[in-house]
Amino acid sequence: MTEKRVGVYICHCGHNIAGTIDVEEVALWAAGLPNVAVARDYKFMCSSLGQELIEADIKEQNLTHVVVAACSPHMHEPTFRQACERAGLNPYLFEMANIREHASWVHPNDKEAATDKAKAIISGSVRRVQELAPLEPLRAPIHETTLVVGGGIAGINTALEIANAGHPVVMVEREPSIGGHMAQFDKTFPTLDCAACILTPKMFDVGMHRNIQLLTYSEVEQVDGYVGNFTVRIRKKARKINTELCTGCGDCWGRCPAKVVDNGYEAGIGFRTAIYRQFPQAVPKYPVIDVENCIYYKNGKCKACEKFCPTGAIDFDQEDEIIVMQVGNIVLATGYDLFDARRIPAYGYGRLANVFTSMEFERMTNATGPTGGKVVLRDGVTVPQSVAIVHCVGSRDKNYNIYCSATCCMAALKFAHLVKEKTDADIYSFYIDMRTAFKDYEKFYHRLMEEGTHFIRGRVAEVTDAARIPGEEGKLIVQAEDTLVGKQRRISVDMVILMSAMEPKADAKGVAHLFGIGCSEAGFFTERHPKLDPVATMSDGVFIAGTCQGPKDIPASVGQGAAAAARVLSLIGQGVVEIEPVRAVIDESRCSGCRICNNLCPYHAIDYLEEEGVSRVNGALCKGCGTCVAACPSQVIEGQHYTFDSLMSQIEGLLYDVGDHQNGHVKVMEPEPV
Repeated sequence: MTEKRVGVYICHCGHNIAGTIDVEEVALWAAGLPNVAVARDYKFMCSSLGQELIEADIKEQNLTHVVVAACSPHMHEPTFRQACERAGLNPYLFEMANIREHASWVHPNDKEAATDKAKAIISGSVRRVQELAPLEPLRAPIHETTLVVGGGIAGINTALEIANAGHPVVMVEREPSIGGHMAQFDKTFPTLDCAACILTPKMFDVGMHRNIQLLTYSEVEQVDGYVGNFTVRIRKKARKINTELCTGCGDCWGRCPAKVVDNGYEAGIGFRTAIYRQFPQAVPKYPVIDVENCIYYKNGKCKACEKFCPTGAIDFDQEDEIIVMQVGNIVLATGYDLFDARRIPAYGYGRLANVFTSMEFERMTNATGPTGGKVVLRDGVTVPQSVAIVHCVGSRDKNYNIYCSATCCMAALKFAHLVKEKTDADIYSFYIDMRTAFKDYEKFYHRLMEEGTHFIRGRVAEVTDAARIPGEEGKLIVQAEDTLVGKQRRISVDMVILMSAMEPKADAKGVAHLFGIGCSEAGFFTERHPKLDPVATMSDGVFIAGTCQGPKDIPASVGQGAAAAARVLSLIGQGVVEIEPVRAVIDESRCSGCRICNNLCPYHAIDYLEEEGVSRVNGALCKGCGTCVAACPSQVIEGQHYTFDSLMSQIEGLLYDVGDHQNGHVKVMEPEPV
């Protein structure tokens, strides 16, 4: 049996670890642990010099296993695995002990406790690493096609970057047209250029690109497989329109007698017909029949659209279509929802007529919107003489969303400018903190101050109706504390605009489960690492871009879309992908065929073999989560790299007696009898 020689390396991590843990003492102590051939401490183990130190010791000290005590494995485990591999050691004979998040950072005021805990963690890691076996990654070819889910600006940019590089893309969008929220905007901050002028050419490029298959009015229903080789099932919903015959002429919706409130594109302040195209520049140009509001589907009568369609494109019997395809990578760019302002009754939205949401005001000021770009009250005629803009509605509030929505301050400044541009109204902007952090944003803020906007620092307490107050009939009263002057303000206005928070899509958790990724506490999709890997997820081959990852503005969404595309192109360029070999394995000779594991596997990676009467793990689909290992009543499933022996050894190492570790002799504490 080959002698085990373990190298232990303790990182100072600047003061992150060394400021609380006595790393020199820990290194001296670790040198005395059984089978430890060398133990060192170094300022920054992840640096090139730190990695070279490990590589040299592997070669010169003939190390068989390596432990690095530093930060989270999520951050630097791949770094040290690569260092081991460069020195000729199998990278899976490496173990990372997290003494930063698990010791230093949780014991900032007790150096002795932090040092002892670091020793316990390292002791467990040294015991565990000696039980590890060499593993080899699985290799699989990468399918060239990429699936982009979501047709907003982030998804559009992602798709075009990949398609322009010569690779096929399938874009799936649940709405009848791509464009997302940006298609609803009039102007963009801080340059005030036309949103449609920026967006619609890109939308057209997506619709006409030879490398992009556009599936609007569609949703992904099932995802199977693994990085490089996903199988996706897409439901293409019936438009009730034969798109091969339709020319998008508009005769159908021009003749439709069924008028309904448009709660989608027009944000509830405009109307559309039962057969409709979302907006004039929609891509694709084909309309959709709203089955719930169509007169024909209600009582079997009407069919006006069919009668007047010059090409015979109306198809009332059209059914949903199921499309199954193979893709190599997936980019989720599913966007955000706006906070429902009705949840804060004190602000009066839904009760007081002239309280508007930010999206309602966006549509009002848009030249193609319901009012033709005019700023008017709900009556559609009266021009307001005073307007209040309320920031942070549903944001930075522990009762709703504790996070900042990032774009509201700048959107509020844009609205103030547009009101000034279109009316002579006095404008009052109620803010908590003005956050104008990016390029030219602060300059835009100063421009609004010069234009005469009144800025009041303080959270609005309530918006009330002044109908019964003499001289203020029809007015709204905004009550707030002005923290800069230290007094309460009561301001009478004609219109109130609520800057609603960005929230995750209502079905974000369901979508995350479908694609095998996680959600943050707030509900946004979770990235692999918030700083070093903000577009990848914990599921290899699944990337995220835009506001589905968290609140951000248009430039940030575009940039993240390009970053996701770059990651995808990098994988496609490799041709073959290496898959983590940490997988579950079933001892089929002992398997009883109870099928408990089949039903519990979240990745559908376990097949039941009818003829043999046993279950078998598909190594390409398995993610090594351990659910089946824990659930197997016969204990015949083992997790590679996390075997029973390795975990028990780690537990035994963690339970060393801190009072009896001199000279490296570790005494394991006996558990107390139950």
